[in-house]
Amino acid sequence: MQRRDFIKGTSFGFGALLAGVTGTGCTSVKEAEEAVSKAVEKGKNRKQNFNMCGYAAPAIPTVRIGYVGIGSRGSWAVTRMMNVKDVEITALCDLREKAVKDNQKTLERFNRRPAKEYFGDDYSWKKLCEQEDIDLVYIATPWKWHTPIAIYAMECGKHVAVEVPAAGTLEECWQLVETSERTKRHCMQLENCCYDFFEILTVNMVQKGLFGEVIHGEGAYIHELLSGMFGEPQWPTWRWDENHKSGNPYPTHGLGPVCWAMNINRGDKMEYMTSMSTNDFLMEAKAKELAAQNDYYKPMAEMKYRGNMNTSTVRTAKGKTIMIQHDVSTPHPYDRLHVLTGTKGSCRKFPEPGKIAFGDNFVSEEKMRELEEQYTPEMVKHIADVAKVIGGHGGMDFIMDWRMIDCLRNGLPLDMDVYDAATWCSITPLSYWSVANRSNSIDVPDFTCGSWQKNKPVDLTLRGGGNTGVVEQPK
Repeated sequence: MQRRDFIKGTSFGFGALLAGVTGTGCTSVKEAEEAVSKAVEKGKNRKQNFNMCGYAAPAIPTVRIGYVGIGSRGSWAVTRMMNVKDVEITALCDLREKAVKDNQKTLERFNRRPAKEYFGDDYSWKKLCEQEDIDLVYIATPWKWHTPIAIYAMECGKHVAVEVPAAGTLEECWQLVETSERTKRHCMQLENCCYDFFEILTVNMVQKGLFGEVIHGEGAYIHELLSGMFGEPQWPTWRWDENHKSGNPYPTHGLGPVCWAMNINRGDKMEYMTSMSTNDFLMEAKAKELAAQNDYYKPMAEMKYRGNMNTSTVRTAKGKTIMIQHDVSTPHPYDRLHVLTGTKGSCRKFPEPGKIAFGDNFVSEEKMRELEEQYTPEMVKHIADVAKVIGGHGGMDFIMDWRMIDCLRNGLPLDMDVYDAATWCSITPLSYWSVANRSNSIDVPDFTCGSWQKNKPVDLTLRGGGNTGVVEQPK
């Protein structure tokens, strides 16, 4: 059946689903049909305004940063950045005054100048974006604010670094693309897993031809979070808001490195996808258990929850496949999969340590050490020892931050562009649609508008950079 006829024939309540899929707040089947079709067809009909893939903005010798959202994750980001030379934190913004004051103390501890403060208002971030002495706005707020702040920051002439997910709807994905192209400002999604040591090693090995042609990839976010998913009465978690839309709300950790390895948007593109979820066997039961102990949880106990395990599959224009999974509620060891299957070799990261094979057996530990020494990208070798000391998910967070600043300082293209952000994030609303439509397939928008055919693979060399220093942490 054609998608148009299929949507007309469906008979479930769209409501919140449609808002989640399109960002339009549709309340009828006809509106949903038009909104989804518009988002998907746009990539076929739209002419690209400017190609941000490979774009090198003018160099910024000292990168001035404004942080929006400096709770736990944002505070970690501020602390990490204190270890990078030629960076100045010029603004701090959070809804809570205490968060801003605490991060001012971090600047003081590193002998940095105080930053301008913004707090106490849901829209204080607008004033930060308008501040003149800012080159980069670093966004680590709850998800619903990611796209609005990123767009406003680019409109104000700032580059953007935004935590995952950069967008939650297809409409937001296109808004990011169009704004980045029009303003010629970078919009980098802070997908730290692309910089984890095994992932970036295997991406480089793929580019050197050791795996042959990669024909299949797998990524996931499987992380048992059920016990803390609902937060506490005095401090509810915003992540809970995402747990009643059935699909994959958080695909990018596993998907990003696979897309780099398979040259998505850079020689190949996602063609269409399908998604399927289990029922919920755990989350509603947990909510009811909590509600029996505290009335605060009673509304949560009355909600219907998305399935525990979601599996989405993508077929590319070149006939390759990608599988992405999401599960944060079952008792399961942490797993991002990172499986690459090529015509000459393959790899699998989990369970750790990661393993590589060029036949029907994984290579020996000694051979793994040789491969790591020979094929770890020069960019990673350049900063790895420092990154492991400073940390951030084992060091990958610092590598990501350092690399971004080094590229901005030297006027080099960033590793991740706005098309990566839009494509990887589009899996979420598309998975909602597919799950709700009995796992029917749906096209993935081409956010590059055809330029994927000429865009070059991500370049993991130093590219003439590497001159961004680090400072020692204070005692």
